[in-house]
Amino acid sequence: MQTIRDRLQGTVAVFRLQKRANHLKMSFFLPKLQNKKAVDEAIKTTEDKVLVLRFGREADGVCMQLDDILSKTSADLANMASVYLVDVDKVSVYTDYFDVTLIPSTVFFFNGQHMKVDYGTPDHTKFIGTFKEKQDFIDLVEVIYRGAMRGKLVVSSPIDPKKITHYELVYQNI
Repeated sequence: MQTIRDRLQGTVAVFRLQKRANHLKMSFFLPKLQNKKAVDEAIKTTEDKVLVLRFGREADGVCMQLDDILSKTSADLANMASVYLVDVDKVSVYTDYFDVTLIPSTVFFFNGQHMKVDYGTPDHTKFIGTFKEKQDFIDLVEVIYRGAMRGKLVVSSPIDPKKITHYELVYQNI
């Protein structure tokens, strides 16, 4: 006969499996770019919208958190942004080009131009880590979109600096 403790442990295990499955499902809703040609095509053909490229790995926990936010907001941002997932192991050319050493890293484009954002960190070329809230991502895309429509290539992040992952850049061979 099962005790209450055994039932509770079984319920917790099932909940954890369901939670992981839900995270994996979120990445299924977002289109994936599998090679350099697909990334090039997305950059060249996305017009009058912010192109959001999430570099990471599908099975990484932090990438799953970010994918959850991206998938939940992509419909709301459909008029302003197109969101794609890029596997760092499959598209190493862009992984090297954008110096993606920490994942997830999110890179933004507008009409083929790489958009830079001042997050208050040393690197303005990409957002590293996940967003703490959906609204942070929505606000960032909106600021990039409005800045790009005015011809700006660098915009200031609307996200509270306390919510942004901070890190140190390490330069090799200097």
